[in-house]
Amino acid sequence: MSLVINEKTFSSCLMLGTGKYKNLKEAQESIAISETSIVTVAIRRAQRAKIMGQSNLIDGLNWKKLWLLPNTAGCKTAEEAIRVAFLGQEIAKRLGQWNNNFIKLEVIPDAKYLLPDPIGTLKAAEYLVQKNFTVMPYINADPLLSKQLENIGCATVMPLASPIGSGNGLQNKLNIQIIIENSNIPVIVDAGIGTPSEACHVMELGASGVLLNTAIAKSSKPQLMAEAMKHSIMSGRMAYLAGRMQKSITANSSSPVFGILNS
Repeated sequence: MSLVINEKTFSSCLMLGTGKYKNLKEAQESIAISETSIVTVAIRRAQRAKIMGQSNLIDGLNWKKLWLLPNTAGCKTAEEAIRVAFLGQEIAKRLGQWNNNFIKLEVIPDAKYLLPDPIGTLKAAEYLVQKNFTVMPYINADPLLSKQLENIGCATVMPLASPIGSGNGLQNKLNIQIIIENSNIPVIVDAGIGTPSEACHVMELGASGVLLNTAIAKSSKPQLMAEAMKHSIMSGRMAYLAGRMQKSITANSSSPVFGILNS
């Protein structure tokens, strides 16, 4: 199941974050098992770790096989997010990904629920698109904002299923369905997914992909959960492409009614 973002094709519809793991080894193994193509890294956290001389997952992954998706997590304003986006671009170049202008745009002033600022996100997105970034904005499940972001040139939209790290699953189903129905760019559902069944459901709705972090990193066995998520997302995508059977209020026999012998 492939995913196409701004004319670049990826072999997996699953994207993974890199925070909250117990240690680097657990993160590395989970990422490898998931067979993800895209890994997102918080640039501010990576920069802080480098300054303090701490271990950094960026240095422990094979970037010839993985695509870096820098993100602006921790930024409270559009201006701050723009500044961090350019730092992310430089980090991608240092890893040898010279044509990587991808950025996961997060503008989050809300410290309690970590809900994204729609006005700040739109403002930053418009500027970064003009600077030739492949902008992937993290947003509330707002169909009107989603369309505005598409119209200014964003490469994807990334509506939340429920608040970041909450594990509350798909709480915005109707709005996400509307976004998918009206979108001409990939819809990547991001945040709140807690189980493989929830990830599968999102893909069955027609989402192009899912971004996960806490559901794997905070499970009892992250490597096993990574494997489960991989298969659930593939299954959900195949089910969507196959097309669901029509529902009926009456039963329909699965056996033929003609040719039955009378008793």
